[in-house]
Amino acid sequence: MATEVTPKKPPDWKNLTDTVQDAESLRQESINAHHDHLITEIETSDGPLGTSLRAVYEGDELEKFKESLSDHIKNHDKEIERMCNYHYQGFIDSIRELLKVSCDAAQLKDEISDVNSHLQDSCEPLLTKGEELVKCRRVQRNIASAVENLTLCLPVLEMYGKLQEQMSSKRYYPALKTLEQLEHTYLPRVETHWFSQTMKEAIPKLRERIKDASMSDLKDFLESIRNFSARIGEIAMKHAAEQNNMDPAVAQSNKKLKTKRAPKPPNPFTGEIEKEGTEKSVIADSAADDMGELSAQDLIDFSPVYRCLHIYTVLGDREKFETYYRKQRRKQARLSLQPPSNMHESIENFKRYFHDIVGFFVVEDHILSTTQGLVNRAYMDELWEMSVSKLAASLRTSAALCKESEMMLDIKKLIVLFCHTLRGYGFSVGHLLELLLEMRDQYSDILTRQWVDIFNEIFNEDNYTPIYVESVEEYTAIVTQFPFQDEELEQETFPKRFPFSLFVPNIYTQVKAYINACLKFSADLHLSHTEIDDMIRKSTNLLLTRTLGSCLSSLIKRRDLTLLQLIQIAINMNYLEKSCSYLEEYISSITGAQSDSVHMARLHGTSMFKDSRSDAEEHIYSKLNTKISEFIELANYDWSLPESKGHASGYITDLVAFLQSTFMSFTNLPEKVAKTSCMSACKHVATSLMNFLMDNNVRQVSMGALQQFNLDLIQCEQFAATAPVPGIRDGTLLMAFADIRQLLDLFLNWDWSIYLADYGQPTSKYIRVKPSDAISLLEKLNNTDNKKKNLFAALKKGERDKKKLIDTVLKQLRGLVNGTASI
Repeated sequence: MATEVTPKKPPDWKNLTDTVQDAESLRQESINAHHDHLITEIETSDGPLGTSLRAVYEGDELEKFKESLSDHIKNHDKEIERMCNYHYQGFIDSIRELLKVSCDAAQLKDEISDVNSHLQDSCEPLLTKGEELVKCRRVQRNIASAVENLTLCLPVLEMYGKLQEQMSSKRYYPALKTLEQLEHTYLPRVETHWFSQTMKEAIPKLRERIKDASMSDLKDFLESIRNFSARIGEIAMKHAAEQNNMDPAVAQSNKKLKTKRAPKPPNPFTGEIEKEGTEKSVIADSAADDMGELSAQDLIDFSPVYRCLHIYTVLGDREKFETYYRKQRRKQARLSLQPPSNMHESIENFKRYFHDIVGFFVVEDHILSTTQGLVNRAYMDELWEMSVSKLAASLRTSAALCKESEMMLDIKKLIVLFCHTLRGYGFSVGHLLELLLEMRDQYSDILTRQWVDIFNEIFNEDNYTPIYVESVEEYTAIVTQFPFQDEELEQETFPKRFPFSLFVPNIYTQVKAYINACLKFSADLHLSHTEIDDMIRKSTNLLLTRTLGSCLSSLIKRRDLTLLQLIQIAINMNYLEKSCSYLEEYISSITGAQSDSVHMARLHGTSMFKDSRSDAEEHIYSKLNTKISEFIELANYDWSLPESKGHASGYITDLVAFLQSTFMSFTNLPEKVAKTSCMSACKHVATSLMNFLMDNNVRQVSMGALQQFNLDLIQCEQFAATAPVPGIRDGTLLMAFADIRQLLDLFLNWDWSIYLADYGQPTSKYIRVKPSDAISLLEKLNNTDNKKKNLFAALKKGERDKKKLIDTVLKQLRGLVNGTASI
């Protein structure tokens, strides 16, 4: 059986429709809910509606939204209507009550108007008074504000006025303090006021003004301080002289400077100047000035320095100020150390020079002790070292130009006092003491030059004759002045005669004066007795050997001295030589050194006086011979004289008389000198006589002339035989005439045979006759004979024999000469 085919069941469109309807319903509900939400936002939003409206227009449901909006409006209208219906009766009642209140309000308003009018009328005076009170309150408030502002501003203005006053009175440091208070304390209180800014802008300028003004005062101080440095230095050196037991007059200047006590410096912190005291204080100041008790602070107002230092310290420029101050003071030190070109002309110039330098360092020492760091010891030492080198160079140059010993002595005293003064302030003065040792030699040279004039003056004023005294006082004066002791002279009666002339005690006194002058320079040099003694002995040796020795040498060489004066000079040298031991004792007594010290230098005066005496003796010999030559020059022989005059020539007689009187003055000369002088004179006479015979200008000599010559020689031999000087042995002086005596005897005795036979023998009678002298005299004698003979005389046998004999003798004598020459 065929299967029954079940027909397909048609789809359930009802269910599908229901589903679609449900979806449509859900969508509609969603749209409605969305629209409700938007309407709620529109209703409740207090802000802009742009977002909500944009959401409405962006969709496709605008119409539906309008429908929903209409529905909401209708619902709200129904709700309003319902509520109005619910509250209508109450509303009516309220209206009725309101009408009643309106009547009461109108009545009340009228009453209030009446009251107001009455009140306005009654309060009008009160309002007027009130307005006046408000105005007064406003004025009072303004006054209080003005008083408050003035209370703040007045101290500022007062401080500014005080600042200006301090600036005008040059109280710069207090002004700076006032400026600091004004800037940091007072101006901050008035910052709201316009003038505070002006003052703030003026403060840096005021500081610069204070700095410039204080620096200007400092410059004035530095310029004026040089006017007071000399006075300060003079006072400091005077005090140092009193402390070191020196004469204060060394430091005092003859040119008194008018000094005035400086005003008391203002207090550096308050700027106040203390008032001067009473009249008594003025009198006390005057007395202190007269006594030289003023100090650096009394003479100089140092407040500009202190003020400027404090100001620059407060302003932070202390280092700049210290640099400037030291630089300026260095310049002033160089100016003080620059000596005047004519300083060597007056001791006052030296005093002024030293006063300036001492005053400079006293001021600097005062600055060192009264300030902290403005100057320090290192700066002072550096400045001092520079000053010492320049000072020493200046003193060397100026002292080298000094020509007077007294001025050199004053300079030395000033240097010593200068050293004492600055040593008291802590400065080292060793280099200056060494300079004094250098100046000591220069001082000795100046003394030496002065003593040259002294010695020459003594020599010029001396009469070169022994000293005669006629009283005990005169005798005592001489022996006190010169150490001379002679018992025989003491026993003699007055008048007495000293062996030496006046220049012996004068020279001795001046040498002692020189020693004392040298000792003066050694004072206050802190040298030992031995050093002083050695220095004086060296200087005295130079005086004796160089100065006095040179003066004596020049004296002895003077051409105007007579023979007797030279003899007296030689005698004087003998006594001055003996006085040297007394000079050594004198030096030891004044220096305090031991006279028997091994290392002590001895005076060289003994050897110098010996040399001078020897020089004088040589000049005595020379002068004596010169005088003899003067007598010899008076000789006028007639060499053709036929026979002698029977007596000695006049010049010989005068010469012998001169020699006798001269040798009588030799009694005080050493015996050796007298004997030497006598022997020298005799030899010179003998030589001069021999020269007469041997003179080449004399061509002819007659026997008569030889006989006259023989008489003159006899006169001289007689003088020699009398021993005019004690101590000469018999026959000693005759030996001086032996040569000419044998020559004359040979011719007068005509002993040619003996002469020729004994020639060369030690026992020869005519051993001193030289063949050449004999030839010369014989030829002159032969020439005379040849001139006298004539034609008839040539025929005489005797004349021919004599002529032949002379020729023979001449031939033999020439043979002897040639033989001697050949030997």
